[in-house]
Amino acid sequence: MINSATKSTKLSQSVAVFSKNYLPMNQINIRRAIILLVTGKAEPLDLGDDTKAISIHSPTMVFLIPQHIRLTVNHKERTWRIPTVNRREILRRDKHTCQYCGNTKHLTIDHVIPTSKGGQQVWDNVVTACERCNNQKSDRSPQQAGMTLRIKPKAPIHPIVAFAGQFWREHKIQREGINN
Repeated sequence: MINSATKSTKLSQSVAVFSKNYLPMNQINIRRAIILLVTGKAEPLDLGDDTKAISIHSPTMVFLIPQHIRLTVNHKERTWRIPTVNRREILRRDKHTCQYCGNTKHLTIDHVIPTSKGGQQVWDNVVTACERCNNQKSDRSPQQAGMTLRIKPKAPIHPIVAFAGQFWREHKIQREGINN
């Protein structure tokens, strides 16, 4: 008999989904993976990294769910555009963290090159800053104020491209761990 904690833990695990042309797209929960596999909309994908299938028991069946699945149907992707530069999107991009000191409280938006000095409201010129850092920097560039940015600001990238990059970085780390 499987206790409810074990069942809940198994169902909370995730499966990586690849597009029909093998692009990593997303992580989904086990329930969604079962539906895609049973309906024939996805198939198991073996990346050759010795990952174990997750066994899910129903009253009459045992499902072996792989860690990676590939869609067998064409994925209709919604059109994605770079979001407009606004407070919500800047905070999201910067993970609600001051880009000068790392603080997560009393956040404002700072123009790296101040607007009074010709700076514009564009992705590579705006960052999240706490009130203290924003006041300290004042109407100067970070260099003039003796401050450094933690990360160079840039426009957000397509979510699928971001996920694919993260997936392959993690996959490489796991492979290196197995080979050592």
